[in-house]
Amino acid sequence: MRLSIFLSAVLYISSLCVATAAGPSGAVATDPAKAGPDFSMQGEYSGEIQTEDGFRKIGAQVIALGGGKFSIIGHTGGLPGDGWSRGDDRTEYEAAAVNGEIVFAVGDASVQIKDGKANIEYEGQTLGTLNKVNRESPTLGKKPPAGALVLFDGSGVEQFDQGKLVEKKWLGATNVSSKEKFGDHHLHLEFRTPFMPEARGQGRGNSGVYMQSRYELQVLDSFGLEGKDNECGGIYSISQPDVNMCFPPLSWQTYDIDFTSAKYDDDGKKTSNARVTVRHNGVVIHDDRELAHGTPGRNGEGPGNDALFLQDHGNPVVFRNIWVLKK
Repeated sequence: MRLSIFLSAVLYISSLCVATAAGPSGAVATDPAKAGPDFSMQGEYSGEIQTEDGFRKIGAQVIALGGGKFSIIGHTGGLPGDGWSRGDDRTEYEAAAVNGEIVFAVGDASVQIKDGKANIEYEGQTLGTLNKVNRESPTLGKKPPAGALVLFDGSGVEQFDQGKLVEKKWLGATNVSSKEKFGDHHLHLEFRTPFMPEARGQGRGNSGVYMQSRYELQVLDSFGLEGKDNECGGIYSISQPDVNMCFPPLSWQTYDIDFTSAKYDDDGKKTSNARVTVRHNGVVIHDDRELAHGTPGRNGEGPGNDALFLQDHGNPVVFRNIWVLKK
């Protein structure tokens, strides 16, 4: 049995699971307990299947699109950042959800999905199982080191202009800017996008982390997408991430950013570009990336320090555990 047939069976069935339709049209969920059955089905699946060449690791990302519809992205080698890299085989499928236990056949292979597991059989033998996994960033909850400036720990918004507490514990994406201005620095922050299954593109969990208010690192629910410069982890209009490390919506995610300011001479002429290294959920997605120009939406490039800015794009994105270590 060819590997491509196995992947087709596994990935297609992963989208079906035990589903019913999502909530009403245009629904936005910020509480996982109230997000509906489609939310419980979406996510990441990982495991090994036996092929004619031995066992092969594969990953699948199941994206809820509303109304019981799903997009399924298959990754040969494992999930992004866990065996799969940009340029490896990536296959996309679309499927509708049904209720209860799922049995699906492709050629002589059969797949049964139940309780978060996809069991693959061929000629009566089990060839492998994909299990639903919930990955977590290794820097989630990272505590500020000595000397760091804590911008937000959930207790108040005094370090920000236009800061707003959400549910008395998170910082809302309300065009907030830090009162402190920064030059070279390390930034840690955690963010969560809402569950908006019927939204598409830039309307789905959109915000942005503006380094020095000049360079936008995108925040978006782009779970399972290709990973472009206007998607999560992208530096808008400058660079796509090396790999799309976006977790499913309502997952807490991390950005760990090492930023070096652009340099200017006494006449205000830029002599060197800003540079940045970004880790998204613990994986390097920009490695000493040169920022040849600023990005639209906030302040233009120029000499001097500037504030951290968190963009309001009309979606209930929230932040927590924000701290900066100046260099």
